[in-house]
Amino acid sequence: MSKSNLKHLETIKENIDKTDALSQEEKSDSFKRIEAWYAEEKAWESLMAELSEISPKVKVFLAELGLI
Repeated sequence: MSKSNLKHLETIKENIDKTDALSQEEKSDSFKRIEAWYAEEKAWESLMAELSEISPKVKVFLAELGLI
């Protein structure tokens, strides 16, 4: 995940935490969804990194597909 995306997630979480417009349940659900998305994103990045290590040809292929 890019540092800018991570920064955005942190900003979103901070603002959700500070707002009075959401109930504690809504805040909790929001945090859970953000954490799940973050975990999925990290898993995807790990997979792309591992595939890229197999061979320079695989890395080129993934780059051509716009995945890395």
